[in-house]
Amino acid sequence: MNFPAGLKYNKTHEWVKDLGNGLFEVGLSDFAQKELGDIVYVNLPQEGDELKAGTSLGDIESVKAVSDIISPVSGTVKEVNDAVVSSPGSINKAPYESWLIRAEGSVMAELLSAGDYEATLTNQH
Repeated sequence: MNFPAGLKYNKTHEWVKDLGNGLFEVGLSDFAQKELGDIVYVNLPQEGDELKAGTSLGDIESVKAVSDIISPVSGTVKEVNDAVVSSPGSINKAPYESWLIRAEGSVMAELLSAGDYEATLTNQH
C-alpha cells in the first residue's frame, strides 16, 4: 500500500494535503479504497458548506458498504471534485490524485504522519 509522506492522515482513513494559505485538500487513503472495494457512489457537501473536524462531510458507497467520510478539517468547502462525483471508481485507481474536496480552515490536531498512519494499520491487523 502507498502512503505519501507529504500528506497527513486521519485515523478514519482520510488524507489531507496542505495547499498553503489555510487551504486543504481531502481524499481517501489507499487503505480505505482497498477495504471498501469497488466504489460506486460519492456523496459530498456543496461549495460554501461548513465543515466540523471529526464529523461526517459526506459518504461513500461501494459494492460492500456505505461509509461516512470524516472531515479532518474545520472550515468552509471551497471546491468539490466533480470528476470524482461523476466517476467514483477513480478513487480506486488513484486515491491520492482523486481528492474529494478543497476546504479553507484548520485541520484537526490529531492527524498522523504517513509513518504513524501505516503503523496504526499494521497494529490493527
